[in-house]
Amino acid sequence: MPYYGPMQQPGLWGQPVSNITVADKVPPEIMHLVDPHWYQFPPMNPLWHSIIGFVIFVLGVISIIGNGMVIYIFSTAKTLRTPSNLFVVNLAMSDFLMMGTNAFTMVYNCWYETWSLGLLMCDLYAFFGSLFGCCSIWTMTMIALDRYNVIVKGLSGKPLTNTGAILRILACWLIGVVWGILPMLGWNRYVPEGNMTACGTDYLTDDWFHKSYILVYSVFVYYTPLFTIIYSYIFIIKAVSAHEKNMREQAKRMNIQSLRSSDDGKSTEMKLAKIALVTISLWFMAWTPYTVINYTGVFKTANISPLATIWGSVFAKANAVYNPIVYGISHPKYRAALIRRFPSLACSDSPAAEDKSLASEASGVTSDVNPTTA
Repeated sequence: MPYYGPMQQPGLWGQPVSNITVADKVPPEIMHLVDPHWYQFPPMNPLWHSIIGFVIFVLGVISIIGNGMVIYIFSTAKTLRTPSNLFVVNLAMSDFLMMGTNAFTMVYNCWYETWSLGLLMCDLYAFFGSLFGCCSIWTMTMIALDRYNVIVKGLSGKPLTNTGAILRILACWLIGVVWGILPMLGWNRYVPEGNMTACGTDYLTDDWFHKSYILVYSVFVYYTPLFTIIYSYIFIIKAVSAHEKNMREQAKRMNIQSLRSSDDGKSTEMKLAKIALVTISLWFMAWTPYTVINYTGVFKTANISPLATIWGSVFAKANAVYNPIVYGISHPKYRAALIRRFPSLACSDSPAAEDKSLASEASGVTSDVNPTTA
C-alpha cells in the first residue's frame, strides 16, 4: 500500500521501514490537510470504527424519527401553533438536518476506516455540522430567553409574536452560517479529525490567526449561550419559588390547604428545577467535550489521540437525540397530540383518559408559570 506522508524511518540496516499510521488510508487529495501530529499514532482498531459507526447510525435513526415527529406534530396541531413553539420546531429542524447530513456520512467513512469522500465533502460535512450545531445551540438559548420573558418578567414583558419569533430564528441561522463559512474563507480551515472519519476545525496548526477562530468561536457559540441559559433558569426558578411562596401564604390566610383545585402535593418549583437541571446538564454534556478537545489542541495541554477526538463529535450529535425529549415530549399538549395521532404510543388504555390527565397537568403546573411550555 502506498504511503502519503512522512511514514518512513531508517531501519536497523539503514533501509527504510514502513510505519503504518492512522493517516495511511487518507486519499492523496486531502493528505495536505492532515496535521503531522497524527503521524505518531498507529491505525485505530477496526473494531472501534465498527462501534462508532454503529453508535452514530443508531443515533441518526433515532434523531431523524424523533425530530421528524416533533416537526410533524408541532406543525399540524392547531393548539401548538404558537410563537414560542416555533423555536421548538426550528430546534427539531436543525437537529434533523444535522443528523441527516452528518450521521450517515460518518457511518460511510467508518466503513472505509478513513475519510473517503474528497476535499469538497470534507468542507461541506464540517460546514453543515457547524451550521446546524450553532443554530441548535442558539435556538435553545432563545427558548430559555422566551421562558425568562414569560415567567420572570410576566405582564411587564413584551409578548412574543410570530414575527418576533421568526426574526429570532433567522438570527439563529445567520449565526450558524457566519461561523460555519468563515473557515472556508480563510479564518481557520476544515480538516480531517484524528480518527480520519470526520472533518472539523483545525485546532492543531501552530498559528494564532487560526487559533483565534477557535477562541472567538467558543465565546459566541459556547460560553455566551451556556451562561445565558444558566442565568435564565436561575431567575426562572427564583420567580417560580417566590410565586409559590405567595400562593402558600395566601392559602394560609384563607385557612385552606391550597389555592390549586388539583394540587397533587408536588412542588412546582421542584418540577421546574428538575427541568432546568436536565436542560443545562444535557447541554453541558453535549458541547463541553468538543470544546475541551479544541482547547487541548490550541494550548497543547495534552497529547490528543485519534480515538479521543471522535467522542466530542459523538456527544455533540447525541444532543440531537434527546432534544426532542427535553423540548418536545416534556410538553403536555405535544404528548396529547402525539397520542391522538399515534394511539399505540399511549401508556394508558384510554386515550381520552390520557388527554384528561395531560390537561390536568397542563392546568395544574403551567397555568401560572408554564415551566414545560417551550
